[in-house]
Amino acid sequence: MKAVMTLAAVAAFIILGGRKIALSTAPRGLRNNNPGNIRETTGSLWNGQTGTDGQFAIFGAPEYGIRAMSKLLMNYQALYGIDTVRGLINRWAPPNENDTGAYVGHVAESLGVHPDQTIEVAEHLPGLVAVITRHENGVQPYSDELINTGVAMATEGYENA
Repeated sequence: MKAVMTLAAVAAFIILGGRKIALSTAPRGLRNNNPGNIRETTGSLWNGQTGTDGQFAIFGAPEYGIRAMSKLLMNYQALYGIDTVRGLINRWAPPNENDTGAYVGHVAESLGVHPDQTIEVAEHLPGLVAVITRHENGVQPYSDELINTGVAMATEGYENA
């Protein structure tokens, strides 16, 4: 973990759209290693969380932000029975803060499912992470390998957390 955090601190640039840009000009979710823009919580921190920016959690590396996103999405199904794209996104990005209809359409189209089709969330996590990252940040710069690492961190020995 220390090596991952050191690597994150040294990397002052990120590749977006095939070009290298300063991390300081990257979207907030990417600067915070929080591609889902998970809001800060009171009490205990997420694994890999290093703090907050006053509104959103900050993670030491993007894998930890992807892990947290994956845990939340799986908990929506396990704890609340939410098993459709429409249900997931309405919970993730409430209509009072977002154009949730457009968000639902974007995610459903990307996954190749109907917005109200029942899905097994864990089976769709890599795709959900990628499209939520793109929707939240305007870009999705992470490799499949990095996304799969974050998802694996969330699903191995998964317990509601």
